Amino acid sequence: MSTSKSATVIGAGLVGSLLSIYLAKRGYKVDVFERRADMRKGGAYAGRSINLALSDRGWRGLEGVGIADEIRKIGIPMYGRQIHHVDGSQVFQQYGKDGQAIWSVSRGGINMRLMDLAEAQPNVTMHFEQACEKVDLKNGESIFRHGDTQAETHHTSDLIFGSDGAFSAARLSMMLHNDRFEYRQFYIEHGYKELNIPAGPNGEFLLEKNALHIWPRKNYMMIALPNPDGSFTCTLFFPFEGEESFAALKTRDDVKAFFDRVFPDAVPLMPTLLDDYFANPTSSLVTVKCYPWTFADRLALIGDAAHAIVPFYGQGMNCGFEDCVVLNELIDKHAENWPDILAEYQHLRKPDGDAVADLALANFIEMRDKTADPKFLLQKKIEARFSAKYPDKWIPLYSMVTYSPHIRYSTALREGQRQEAIMQEVMSRFPDLEQRWDSDEVEQAILAKI
Repeated sequence: MSTSKSATVIGAGLVGSLLSIYLAKRGYKVDVFERRADMRKGGAYAGRSINLALSDRGWRGLEGVGIADEIRKIGIPMYGRQIHHVDGSQVFQQYGKDGQAIWSVSRGGINMRLMDLAEAQPNVTMHFEQACEKVDLKNGESIFRHGDTQAETHHTSDLIFGSDGAFSAARLSMMLHNDRFEYRQFYIEHGYKELNIPAGPNGEFLLEKNALHIWPRKNYMMIALPNPDGSFTCTLFFPFEGEESFAALKTRDDVKAFFDRVFPDAVPLMPTLLDDYFANPTSSLVTVKCYPWTFADRLALIGDAAHAIVPFYGQGMNCGFEDCVVLNELIDKHAENWPDILAEYQHLRKPDGDAVADLALANFIEMRDKTADPKFLLQKKIEARFSAKYPDKWIPLYSMVTYSPHIRYSTALREGQRQEAIMQEVMSRFPDLEQRWDSDEVEQAILAKI
């Protein structure tokens, strides 16, 4: 490696922008190439965005380069789920312990802020409208093509990081150069569409501000996350085909009748519902698992390029930011010996990337179905009581994933499965559990299984 310490980051999304800050603070000359135009100059960032939930793993990544306070300015804490039933009744379900929250942030808002903070580093240069054509892995050369002029740029650096998303060009180059590259992508039968609840007449929030709102409807759901301007970004997760699906809602009358029947309390708050529904795209949800994540001691995949996941645990961004934290720690551990750094990075993060993908898929069922199930809610109440009394013996799965960055995703998945088996056995043992859920007998039954 040359003494100039240069790095190419392919993709100026959330993870690429944060990674460039980490590298710049270590003295690397960083060039970031982004396929899209500079979103900070292109007006509103809307129509294909899911508001993101920033939790402890993500905050740890931001704190590592001293920018958490800047991001906190554009976020809103959410202390639990606000469940909206068809009959109009609502129930609040606290996420963790008192004061624990996940933070609602606009995908575009946080991405633009991270770009600003990256460009504030004197050794970071961003290049927009530069689509990666391929990566010459042996020579460390990345080839880009400008979106308008079609001019080709060849860029050479010591290190290359593919942070260019689920359909990564960097990953494709690795696949073409490695006949044993393992790759799997799969879609769920649901897609998503962004909708909107605007702020009230004086900018007030028309729903509870500090909650993630969910309208669970068995096979599908709608969620709403707050924005600083008083609005809520809504997302409908809905099957592509079927009796109730995107394919079935063909006209404005179809959409109006469906929402009036299924989300009756939301409709009065959504004056632009029909316009938004037909103007905003219907997008798919993909999971990507692959291996290896590194090549020739100079290229590494990071973020969605390595482990794209569905959004139902709110961990996509958080997991990508944790990639940056782990990589940064390994730079210290191995004193910038990149062959050792990349080898251990891949060894540590691959199992966690696979685990969080499985957790996210499972949480979709929980959000759309179980959050309205009395048996599930009783189980969570028992777990919360037991965890409060025996915090060294039981951490609920949600808390392990969301509020425990010292616990690996792979460990959380394994422990969550063990705890779920215990709870199912204990709950089946007591037919009158609703009356005895906080009894010594139930507590002792759990203790006996640990």
